[in-house]
Amino acid sequence: MDRKIEKIYGKIVNKRATVCVPGSKSITARAILLAALARGTSTLYNAQFSDDCAVFCECIKKLGIRCEREGTTLTVDGCGGALPVKKAELNVGSAGTAARFLTALLAFSEGEFRVDSSAQMKRRPIKPLTDSLEGLGARIGSDGGAFPLSISGKGVDSASLTVDVTESSQFLSAVLMAAACARGRVKIVPSGSHGRDYVDMTLGMMWSFGLPVKEEGGAYIVEGGYSAKKYDIEPDVSAACYFYAANRILGTDISVRGVMPHSMQGDTKFIDLVKNFDGGEADMSSFSDQALTLAAIAPFFGSPTVIKNVAHIRRQECDRIAAIAYNLGAMGVRCEELPDGVKIYPSEPRPARIKTFGDHRVAMAFALTGLRADGIVIEDAGVCSKTFAEYFDVWDKLSLKLTK
Repeated sequence: MDRKIEKIYGKIVNKRATVCVPGSKSITARAILLAALARGTSTLYNAQFSDDCAVFCECIKKLGIRCEREGTTLTVDGCGGALPVKKAELNVGSAGTAARFLTALLAFSEGEFRVDSSAQMKRRPIKPLTDSLEGLGARIGSDGGAFPLSISGKGVDSASLTVDVTESSQFLSAVLMAAACARGRVKIVPSGSHGRDYVDMTLGMMWSFGLPVKEEGGAYIVEGGYSAKKYDIEPDVSAACYFYAANRILGTDISVRGVMPHSMQGDTKFIDLVKNFDGGEADMSSFSDQALTLAAIAPFFGSPTVIKNVAHIRRQECDRIAAIAYNLGAMGVRCEELPDGVKIYPSEPRPARIKTFGDHRVAMAFALTGLRADGIVIEDAGVCSKTFAEYFDVWDKLSLKLTK
C-alpha cells in the first residue's frame, strides 16, 4: 500500500496538539520475558501490540507459558525460570528483539528447540550472541551463523561468559535477563563498545522484577530469580520522536501524552537534540533508531548535517545508511554516504517515491519530509505495522487538527 503525504507546511492555523503513541516496544518485550520467567502472575499495562510484540507473545505461548491479551493489558503466568516444555519450534518472524531474547533464554534452558525467522531476520546479526551462548554448554546449530537455529541445552548451574556488544547491545540484554534461569551465579563480561542506554533499561527492569544485578570490575553478576508484579509500560519514545521532529520543521507544538523527561528510554536524547538543531555534527550512537528521523528533516536545516557513529544501522531491518542516501538522492537532496553515517546538505526536496526496503522506520521518517515538501509518496507504507500500525492514521487526524 502506497501512501501520499499531504504537505501541511504553510497551512497550519493551530500549532498546539497532543497525540498518543503505543507503549514502548523495547519495554514491552523486556517485560514479557521477565514476566514469563517470574514466579507468579504478572499484569503488564499499556503493552504494545505491534507485529513484533505479537510474535513474541506467540513464541512464549509455544514454550508453555500463558500470555493473554485484553485491550492493551497482558497477563502472563510465569514459569519461575524453568520452561514447562522441553521441545518446541518457534518462528520469530522479523522481530529482532524477540529473536535475540528467545535465543538466550533457550540456551539457558533444558530441551531441544528450533527457532526460524523471516528472510529479513536471517540477514541480521546473531552469531556474536550464539558464540557467547555456546560457552554455557548449549549446542547451537545454524546455517552460516544465521537463522534457523537448533538449540540443545541441559540447563545451567553456574557460568561465566563474555558477550560482544559491538553489533548490538541487545545481545547483552538478552544474556542478562536469561541468566536468571541458571541455578547458580552467572558472571557476564561485555566486550566491544555500544551505547549503554538500553542495557541500563534492562538492568532497571530486572530490579523492578525483584532481581538486582551487581556490577564488579566491569562484569555483571546475576544470581536469583524474578517475582511477578503489576507493571506500567511507558509510551514508546521512539514513536514519539517523529512528532517532536515535525515540530522542528513545521513550527508546531505537538506533545505526546505520557512522555516524561526522566524516561528510561534513550531516544529522549533525540527530543533534546532536535529542539534547536539547525545542522552540524550529531553523534547518534546511543539513539541510532532516530538517525533516519534526523536525516529526513535535515534538508530543511540552515547548514549541513553530519550523522556519525551509527555504522551498526547498516545491519538492521535494512542498510539504513544506504536507505537514507538512496531516498534523499531520489528527492534531489545532496547526501554523502559515510562509513559510519551520512552528510546531508540543505536542499529543497523535489517530488519522489520513497523506497522503504521493508523497514518501518524508513516509512515513518520520510513521511516527515512530505509534511513540508510536495509530492512525497511512501511505498509499502504498511510496514509500519511492525511497531506502529496506526502511524499514518494518527497523522491524518493530526494534520486536520493543525490546519482547520
